[in-house]
Amino acid sequence: MTGRAAHRLGLAGLGAGAFATGLLLAGLLHLPPTTSAQQPASPARVAPALDGGGDVASLQRLSEAFASVAERVKPSVVYIRAEGRTETSRAPRTRVPPGFERLFPQLPDADGYERSSGSGFVVSRDGYVLTNAHVVDGAKQLTVRLLDRREFKAKLVGADPSTDVAVLKIEAPDLTPAPLGDSDQARVGEWVLAVGNPLGDNLTFTVTSGIISAKGRTLNLPGRTDRSIQDFIQTDAAINPGNSGGPLVSVEGEVVGINSAIASQTGFYSGYGFAVPVNLARQVMDQLIAAGRVHRAALGVLVRDATLNDAQYVGLPQTTGVLVQDFTEAGEPARRAGLEPGDIIVSVDGNPVEYTGQLQQRIAFRRPGAEVKIEVARKGGVRKTLTIPLQRVEAPREDGAGAPDEVASRGGDPEAAPVATLGVAVAPVDARTAEQLALPDGLRGVLVADVRAGGPAFEHLAEPGRGGPDIILAVEGTPVTSPAELKHALAGMKPGDIVSLRLYNVPSRTRRVERVKLE
Repeated sequence: MTGRAAHRLGLAGLGAGAFATGLLLAGLLHLPPTTSAQQPASPARVAPALDGGGDVASLQRLSEAFASVAERVKPSVVYIRAEGRTETSRAPRTRVPPGFERLFPQLPDADGYERSSGSGFVVSRDGYVLTNAHVVDGAKQLTVRLLDRREFKAKLVGADPSTDVAVLKIEAPDLTPAPLGDSDQARVGEWVLAVGNPLGDNLTFTVTSGIISAKGRTLNLPGRTDRSIQDFIQTDAAINPGNSGGPLVSVEGEVVGINSAIASQTGFYSGYGFAVPVNLARQVMDQLIAAGRVHRAALGVLVRDATLNDAQYVGLPQTTGVLVQDFTEAGEPARRAGLEPGDIIVSVDGNPVEYTGQLQQRIAFRRPGAEVKIEVARKGGVRKTLTIPLQRVEAPREDGAGAPDEVASRGGDPEAAPVATLGVAVAPVDARTAEQLALPDGLRGVLVADVRAGGPAFEHLAEPGRGGPDIILAVEGTPVTSPAELKHALAGMKPGDIVSLRLYNVPSRTRRVERVKLE
């Protein structure tokens, strides 16, 4: 991860665990070899040698495996130096204390010339290098250094910010490509090594170890757009600024991810690192090499991960799948094929879909115009398989781009009527309100004026000043245009029932579906 565009978000004991922990603490605290309780004149008590059997042998085998993997992978890893003019060279400059410049290579110098560094790894003998898009973003000049200290000017083949993947090309002999593994088969709890160049030029080709902590993570990263594909592998292997673009490697010596981000309040390692799965990176890389850019396909829908209420509503045995919120401008083919807001997508061409990032990967790199079979779950346990032609993805927009400011709070609105089963207060949307909120022509419903903290709709519906207001358009598919109609639509339901609400969010100008359990 580079400092220039760093993403801030930010052995189990095998019998010898206590011994290893003691050594670690002694190293960290710089404990002296003797203490005042020891008498120099007394004969030293020598601990018996480890016999090398049982757990110690297992520890030795694991240690040997780590060392072998590091030796195998390090020749494939590269140090990337990016240089170029900054767009903010006239901004106030941050001064770095003398002697610390190499720790902060991303800061511009007095002339506004920015230098930053990151990592990457060779993937072919003819010189293709994989890294992160944010490592090379805006660079005018790229230099790649190998483990043997050879340096080469690099050409940017292409970059895809929506997946944070970039491909470079160098002309160099005797390269050692890193073998690419299968990130879909990587399991939580498996050991991995992170290799890269943290904190600039003085800690190059560093190897750290950890496990895969989780899969399928999404992050609210700077520059995220509605086309971003996020399916991060989480790891506790130490990753710091400068590690971005380096490989996350399995104990078999195969790359399973590209180290990309950390979650940290300080900007440095605090236990949570994230890597782009190599299966996703491979698809992007192939298109970048072939065409210099990535062509995307889409269903033409807005989606989110299904919740427990969603799963119960459609009779799924577990919380899985992706909820269809609404259609985009390119969504008319999906609508005609029978897809509906509120559907939960559970598979694509027979392959299970558990979360949004997985659905995006199963769709995005298909050919626009190709047809896919989408299995959806609906209320009452209904299952349907729909054949939907894919649409070409247009230019991305940043989340919230073009959205109006949040509407001022209507707390205490005398027209707001309480709806106890939902835990909200709602108000009618008359012509004056529609004009004030700049609602689309013909859109009517009831405005959510207040959401009771801890109530059924809390964290499902948004009130003014807190991400809203939301407007309730329909209950169980039945349109509602007044508080009285909303109450009537809920009248036949009892506490514990899950109701499906169709909503319009004013600030983002988007529609969505929420499932709320009544009280």
